[in-house]
Amino acid sequence: MMMNIGLLLLGVVLLTCGGEALIRGSLAAARRLGISPLLSGLVIVGFGTSAPELVVSVNAAVDGRPDIAIGNVVGSNIGNILLILGVCALIKPLSVKPLALRRDAVTVVVASVLFLVLVGGNALGRADAAIFLVALGVYLVWAYWSERFHATPSGDLHLAEAEEVSTVPKSVTWTVIAVVVGLLLLIGGSQVLLMGAVGIAEHLGVPEAVIGLTLVAVGTSFPELSISVIAAIRRHADVAVGNILGSNIFNLLGILGVSALLQPLPVHGRILQFDQWVMLGTSLLLLLFLYTARRLSRWEGGVLLVGYGIYVWLSFAVFNG
Repeated sequence: MMMNIGLLLLGVVLLTCGGEALIRGSLAAARRLGISPLLSGLVIVGFGTSAPELVVSVNAAVDGRPDIAIGNVVGSNIGNILLILGVCALIKPLSVKPLALRRDAVTVVVASVLFLVLVGGNALGRADAAIFLVALGVYLVWAYWSERFHATPSGDLHLAEAEEVSTVPKSVTWTVIAVVVGLLLLIGGSQVLLMGAVGIAEHLGVPEAVIGLTLVAVGTSFPELSISVIAAIRRHADVAVGNILGSNIFNLLGILGVSALLQPLPVHGRILQFDQWVMLGTSLLLLLFLYTARRLSRWEGGVLLVGYGIYVWLSFAVFNG
């Protein structure tokens, strides 16, 4: 058991370091290629923090472990809102501009509803994957067009996301090294994490879906946690919230799209009965918090954290079959 826990923790460390290296290397390459900070923040930082989830879910799908592939995404989306935003709001209340975040917050809810609709047949096939990926493409075009040509406040958000990662490689050599090392660490870390996760599931006698929804999901969310906590400490509230919204959108539309395209994914019964509704409920709760008080206060952060504690308890004590 201790060896499996060690493998899980080592995988988390490798994934976190790999994600950081990949983001910094990609940002440096984008700047050298003249890609705008707006697009860099929207795509590289906003979605790059989901690289660990992407590699783990793709590896799990290819290895014939769909419960971990889907559980990782659904669990990450739940943890991003309840755990990460809960922690950030406790550190510093997160004042947000509803106008700037309305598009992304609503898109998270719409993507969650789309997931519910597409998994109605108890599996995600290649046709469902195509729908996810087309939806992601539409969102990216819409987001970039609206911010590039209409100077919306959310454009400032994605500019700030790119600027939040202040240290990037200065030379071409170090840029290439950062990207290559980041990819290798992500691939290696995903394999190590999966070995530990499967071993823990077998030792505890619980389904792999439970481990994917909790331990794996939290482990792959460390890049989102680090960037969001740093942004909260620096009082960049829009970056903290916007980073989570962008990550949740990419998790559902991008990661599940790529994973199901490579290998059709049957959906575990407990995800259909419980977790997908929790994911939708947390997305709606965040939307409610953002549009009523126009901020995430400390007490709301506490509510989110308590909610995550209850979710984890239910995962192991009630919905563990």
